[in-house]
Amino acid sequence: MTQQSLATSDKLDGAVLKVAGVVVIGAIMSILDVTVVSVALPKFQSEFDASYARVAWTMTAYTLALATVIPLSGWAADRFGTKRLYMVALALFTIGSGLCAMADTIGELIGYRVLQGLGGGMLMPLGMTIMTRAAGPHRIGRLMAVLGIPMLLGPIGGPILGGWLIDTASWHWIFLINLPIGVVALIYAQVALPKDAPEPSESFDFVGMLMLSPGLALFLYGVSSLPETGTFAETKVWAPMLVGGALVVAFVLYSFKPRHPLLDLRLFRNRSLTIASVTMFVFIIAFMGAGLLFPSYFLQVRGESTLAAGLLMAPQGIGAMITMPIAGTLADRVPIGRTVPFALGLIVVGFFGFTQVDPQTSYWLLGGSLFVMGLGMGGTMMPIMTSALRTLSANDVARGSTLVNILQQIGGSVGAAVMSVILTNELNGSRPIPGLVDESGKPVTEAGLAIASQQRPELLQQMPVDPSLIERGLDFAAKSFASTFWVAFALVVLTIIPAAFLPRRRQPAQLDDPQGEQIRTPVVIH
Repeated sequence: MTQQSLATSDKLDGAVLKVAGVVVIGAIMSILDVTVVSVALPKFQSEFDASYARVAWTMTAYTLALATVIPLSGWAADRFGTKRLYMVALALFTIGSGLCAMADTIGELIGYRVLQGLGGGMLMPLGMTIMTRAAGPHRIGRLMAVLGIPMLLGPIGGPILGGWLIDTASWHWIFLINLPIGVVALIYAQVALPKDAPEPSESFDFVGMLMLSPGLALFLYGVSSLPETGTFAETKVWAPMLVGGALVVAFVLYSFKPRHPLLDLRLFRNRSLTIASVTMFVFIIAFMGAGLLFPSYFLQVRGESTLAAGLLMAPQGIGAMITMPIAGTLADRVPIGRTVPFALGLIVVGFFGFTQVDPQTSYWLLGGSLFVMGLGMGGTMMPIMTSALRTLSANDVARGSTLVNILQQIGGSVGAAVMSVILTNELNGSRPIPGLVDESGKPVTEAGLAIASQQRPELLQQMPVDPSLIERGLDFAAKSFASTFWVAFALVVLTIIPAAFLPRRRQPAQLDDPQGEQIRTPVVIH
């Protein structure tokens, strides 16, 4: 059965669902990996004797690889075929996972995460392409519902799975578990995916690639170095940001000249795409940046195990599970300008609970806050993306979604860096303990010792201190987290401003191409 015939029915039939199974497995691998590694960061700190800023590079390196490969995925899919490229992406991700498990130093782990990211960066956009071609653009709503499965499982299952593997086995298993799944996915893809029919592709924009990909990577490298240095004055921060920013600006000026630029900025003339992009960008800086700190609060201030921290984060995923299918249905019937501001309001209400944290804050309150935030999340991310896609023509969907996805990667990196810098600077304000220094000769603070003692209680036996000192340290650490969450809270509130300009009337969908052309490479937000 051909892909075109699969797209003629209104229902997602068995043939389409078989193809969807391949895509969902790949998406689950990619999304679970991000959430699993997020709860492993404190373990990496103790295992490799590294700072939080240093181990955070295991996340950043993955993001840099994503940002580098995403602009190339549309052209490569046309040039080499989606099935072939998807299987290469699966293989890269699986091999990268095996190498990560074998890493002996934090530097090796960061390097292998780059390889993993090169594969993971292509899994979602290529998966979206395969599904859209099989199901047809007129079934985009049901398509989003299928692809929403891994997005729901990731926030729920990732922290729990990561915590369980770390507590019962070792951190190596958060990567080793990808090996059998990757092998099964490769075999399944070979059997289930339709044969490739590569088409003559547009000329590749090599000049644009030489400016955009290294420009994004250098800029994000500089931004991501902020938590480690704590200041823009360091050369490793401002130099790559300056060079990367200059390359990106040069690309912006150049991109209006070629007929088929690597990234088509002309699409920002579409008001719906522009408003959706701005709303998503501000939201991701706030929410994704602070989201990495939620499990860190449970681990460092409350002294919970990685498994317990994962379980405590589960209400957020459960909330999203409830509202995402409802929001997907409403997105086809109700203008998102009437639903997304309400969903953002739920996130604001839930987020407020974390601005009040202290060392004894009720888990019922925090769990309820996460649940309400999850309800809002489910009604925010996918409707905005769907609205932007529906107003683009079939030929423009790939370019438009790539634009939004790159903004997402930049926003996520900026958010993580900014929140980490704020938290680090807050913690550094803690009172130093007289006569106590760490291995590098820096004074040990009350908050630093209190956090370390939560993960390694034996430290208090090696260096007896007054219990009131640990209490003061934990109280200071909790206040530092609360101050950081206040900044993120303010940014989430600001997101309501661009969201107020989202369309409040139904707009005609441009996604169905009257000529029957196939959509190239849409990218799904993750």
